[in-house]
Order: sequence, then structure tokens, then C-alpha cells
Amino acid sequence: MEQRVSLITLGARDPDALAAFYDALGWQRVETADGVVAYDLIGQTLGLYPLAKLAEDIGIDPDLLGRGAATLGYNVRDKAQVAPLLAKADAAGGRILRAAQDVFWGGHHGYFADPEGHIWEVAHNPFSPLAPDGAFRWNGYS
Repeated sequence: MEQRVSLITLGARDPDALAAFYDALGWQRVETADGVVAYDLIGQTLGLYPLAKLAEDIGIDPDLLGRGAATLGYNVRDKAQVAPLLAKADAAGGRILRAAQDVFWGGHHGYFADPEGHIWEVAHNPFSPLAPDGAFRWNGYS
């Protein structure tokens, strides 16, 4: 198995409202014909899918999906970009969980939840510079 994540699917109780949030962040939708709202990322796609349909797909009761202890990370090129992105998420209907602040390991970050509770970290990691196209890897691009 190659090391990659191709598709991140978020189960959504109200896919249209959740899509409106990501639209308000300035993300562009990709046309689909299968009930998924999709946003192409750098090397992956973020999909929003009705929670009940996701549970049906997996073959489990929707109540078993719950909320996993996971976050989605969005890294930025500069420390000064963190707070404005958190403000944009707040204005779009998200909820700020942690304001932008320095981190003990030398970075700067904050957290927000989208309208359905999916948690995002917005971070600047000075030890992992982004590629020119915005791609991230742990030890950065030189």
C-alpha cells in the first residue's frame, strides 16, 4: 500500500448547509453525480456525504459513526495567516475552539469546528515549509 490519503469524506447531517460553509471559505466545488459534494485539494479531495448514506455504505447504524478523535490540518506559509483564516471560518458559520497562538514546539496555530463539528487546525509550522503549490509534508520542501 502506498502512503497517501486520496479522499477525506465527512459525514454530514445537512450536506447543503455544510457545503455552504466551505463555499463561504472560498473553496470551489467539483461537479459530481453521486450525491457527494466534492472539493479538490492539493493531491486529495474533500467529500461531504449524507451521514445516513455513509452509514449505509459502510453497513452500520448511523449512531455508530459518532465523532472520531481526529482533526483536519490546514497549514499556511506564514504565522500571520493563521488568525485571518480562523476569522474567515468564524464569519462563515464555524466556531473558534482555540484562538491563534504560539505553540510550545515553535509553531503557531488555532482550531475551529465547521457547522457540524468537524475540527480543523490552522497552523504555521516553521519546520515544514510548504511547496510552491501549497503541498505539505512533515519535514517540508526545500
